[in-house]
Amino acid sequence: MNLSATVAIFRLTSLAVIATLSLLPPVNAQVQLPSSSSQPQPIDPNAPNNLRPTAQNNSLLSLEGGKRLMTEASNAVSSQNYDTAAKKLQEARAVFNQLSNFYQELNSSFSGIDNRVADAQRKKALETAQMRDEASYQLALVHRAQNKPELAVPLLIQIVKSQNPTRDLGKKAYQQLLELGFVDAPFPKGGSSASSSSSPSSSPQKK
Repeated sequence: MNLSATVAIFRLTSLAVIATLSLLPPVNAQVQLPSSSSQPQPIDPNAPNNLRPTAQNNSLLSLEGGKRLMTEASNAVSSQNYDTAAKKLQEARAVFNQLSNFYQELNSSFSGIDNRVADAQRKKALETAQMRDEASYQLALVHRAQNKPELAVPLLIQIVKSQNPTRDLGKKAYQQLLELGFVDAPFPKGGSSASSSSSPSSSPQKK
């Protein structure tokens, strides 16, 4: 076969391949591009160190965000929507717990360097820890309303440990344990004036 015939066959083959390829459907790209959505996601209660904005606004983790979750939980309780209330309280509890940890870290960082700043962070750590315990107490009451004492008991014990049994919220938590039958020794001896209903409050508990 001479050279000109070989070139002609090659050209015909190339044209056939090109024609075949042109008939094939386009292949979708498999590379996953970053999402362009800026919609913030709620904090995962199971991963409290995940610093993501709350679903309620575009700001970062904040005290206001935790308070807003508490308000939404109260509204859900008023509607007897306990599943939603529990979810909101779990998120609020995670927010306040993380904030308290952060303020404690700042307090430690400034201790011995600037006591004024250290004291301010310590006060914020205590404030947010108090709010965390209040969210925990409300969550325990919601679990009681859901007939889930196995979820309420660990929360109540944490509150007693955090608050101290002599403080108001600590007494209320212990009284709940007494009503659930988890403990059988009243405190203070002879009964407690801090007894409270097993129904969740329609507003966050105050210190």
